[in-house]
Amino acid sequence: MSEKYFDPKLKVFALNSNKALAEKIATAVGVSLSKCEVKQFSDGEIQINIEESIRGSHVYIIQSTSAPVNDNLMELLIMIDALKRASAKTINIVLPYYGYARQDRKARPREPITAKLVATMLETAGASRVLTLDLHASQIQGFFDIPVDHLEGAPLIARYFLENKIVGDDVVVVSPDHGGVKRARKLAEYLKAPIAIIDKRRPRANVAEVMNIIGNVDGKICVMIDDMIDTAGTITLAANALRDSGAKEVYASCTHPVLSGPAIERIEESAIKKLVVTDSIANPRVNECEKIDVISVGGLMGDAIKRIHENKPVSPLFAAK
Repeated sequence: MSEKYFDPKLKVFALNSNKALAEKIATAVGVSLSKCEVKQFSDGEIQINIEESIRGSHVYIIQSTSAPVNDNLMELLIMIDALKRASAKTINIVLPYYGYARQDRKARPREPITAKLVATMLETAGASRVLTLDLHASQIQGFFDIPVDHLEGAPLIARYFLENKIVGDDVVVVSPDHGGVKRARKLAEYLKAPIAIIDKRRPRANVAEVMNIIGNVDGKICVMIDDMIDTAGTITLAANALRDSGAKEVYASCTHPVLSGPAIERIEESAIKKLVVTDSIANPRVNECEKIDVISVGGLMGDAIKRIHENKPVSPLFAAK
């Protein structure tokens, strides 16, 4: 356990979305989770009771807005309102996973930009700051008019592959689409490896068709990285395409294991040897597949909270340790 943190004005609360991760974050900070009760009435309404004084405190609320997305988001909004009315000095939202992040622009006429709506709701409710991890679209930071600290999962994922000696000239880091090239380049720097890109065309939502592989993967160990895996259609098609193009082994990694619908079956039947994910989402389905290894972001986010509270830079957290 981390050394005990002695600032009584620092309070860390956990709501219902990911209590296991919240415990790890609190341990990394060096505090115990503060006490609150979250319950639901029979009609679905949410009630929150904060069971200790937080007047003048700097409060950090840990809540991933993952499934059930709307319940978790509403819990968070109600908690912010309760803290504001109880005279918290600052209300800092720790969002390991930012729900609705994929709705970040108008792709077709008359579509909402729901990621912006969520940002507006959090600010209007009374949030002072947001700490989040691997947003699906980094421009979501600009949807807020409050400070946003945006952490990256790539250093943690890089550490996993470095510890398993998957590094060097025999390795190629693969981006499963054009939008993830920056993330792939970051991991490639850590692993001292070149990159390749999967050129795909998506005919409709949650359906991907692999078209071409840009880069040399023949005889190589391929490591794919993405921000999230939902139905696993893209990542498994890409893995099979890499195998068919001569890849020796195929690994995959992501920060957010959404893993909905047929995801587990697809992963088990694919060319993926290991899928490395983090615990940003409390998804019991990760235990259903022996191919999946889970690494924790608790230490990373705990260190970030301490640095923010002490007005220190968070940039040192972007290095692979």
